[in-house]
Amino acid sequence: MRIPEDVAIAVVDPKSYSDGKRIDDALAYLRREAPLAVAQPPGFDPFWVVTRHADILNVERQNDLFHNGDRSTVVTTIEADQRVRAMMGGSPHLVRSLVQMDNPDHFAYRRLTQAWFLPQNLRNLEVRVREIARGAVAKMLDSGGECDFARDVAFLYPLHVIMEVLGVPEMDEPRMLKLTQELFGSQDPEVNRTGKRTDDVAEGLAALQATVVDFMTYFNAMTEDRRRNPRNDLASVIANGAIEGQPLGHLEAMSYYIIAATAGHDTTSNTTAGAMWALAERPDQFRKLKENPALIPSMVEESIRWETPVKHFMRTATADTELAGQKIAKGDWLMLCYPSGNRDEAVFDDPFAFNVERTPNKHVSFGYGAHICLGQHLARMEMRILWEELLPRVKSVELAGTPRRTEANFVCGPKAVPIRFALA
Repeated sequence: MRIPEDVAIAVVDPKSYSDGKRIDDALAYLRREAPLAVAQPPGFDPFWVVTRHADILNVERQNDLFHNGDRSTVVTTIEADQRVRAMMGGSPHLVRSLVQMDNPDHFAYRRLTQAWFLPQNLRNLEVRVREIARGAVAKMLDSGGECDFARDVAFLYPLHVIMEVLGVPEMDEPRMLKLTQELFGSQDPEVNRTGKRTDDVAEGLAALQATVVDFMTYFNAMTEDRRRNPRNDLASVIANGAIEGQPLGHLEAMSYYIIAATAGHDTTSNTTAGAMWALAERPDQFRKLKENPALIPSMVEESIRWETPVKHFMRTATADTELAGQKIAKGDWLMLCYPSGNRDEAVFDDPFAFNVERTPNKHVSFGYGAHICLGQHLARMEMRILWEELLPRVKSVELAGTPRRTEANFVCGPKAVPIRFALA
């Protein structure tokens, strides 16, 4: 079945994701009428849109059958794909991080830093993360009862945590935040490098590449420093890491830094901002949390489901196969729609309700299988600690304006959450 063109366009249009309702309606239609069907928006190669929770898991668990790296891991136009391949010597990727790798490389590169993100090792970080959270809360409380929670708290707190883990000096954090927003918000005129809306693929791609080059220039200098003066930080692990006795390739090392320095905070920021937005609109849910702080962990899981900061990843079939009764051909491109999986009526009761008591909560926001998010435990810990520090100090919260989301179809979330709050 071919997806109607207006729905296919909605699935790839960055403005759909800033609107919220438009993408929710499109994905709900697909789950109901065409849960696994082909989209071909103008200017794009055809691709399967995978909208049901069970089918997303089925693809995610079969890493040899559905590859990350054979084609672009994010949905992209034919022209953009051709230009990237011309720039990158035939590769469809501007960077080559864990996200763009398949085994055996994926396993080997993931193992390099995996220990840093295991729960038992994160316990050593907990005291320091709580200090950072207390500082963020204190700054918010000093704002006089009103702030933009996204800009003033949610963007800065996870940024400070991951930069400290990585080894980036605090004075460079604003630069890292700006580059991250340019990378993930490349389709949004308010945050991209050009400062405008552009339909010119070459111009947009040049801006994106310039952002990547800025990241690489910064982390190349950091690599040289950590090879001379290794420290107890993640940058030293990457700089001095080896795969089968050989140092990491330049592109792979730079890409490792970039994914840590961007996804390592932006997704947590989006989720945290989304949680505050949801609570500010739902006094009953806020009150439940205030009365029972033991609900904070389940609220964190619900906010991860609710916001789903990573909107999609693409996979490529390596052989002819069948999925949900449909014949998938070798080379076919599939779009895994995580917000749709997280609103699947077959899995979640009342999926369009934000419920801090929701259990079980088998969301797919972190992915599944071999590619499950490396930083998931750190993200959960950061969010739990922030709410543990914030909730006892605030009596009530409400919106003080209209929240806004970033225009992006890959990674995005709220870019403004103006709130008014009363101290406890």
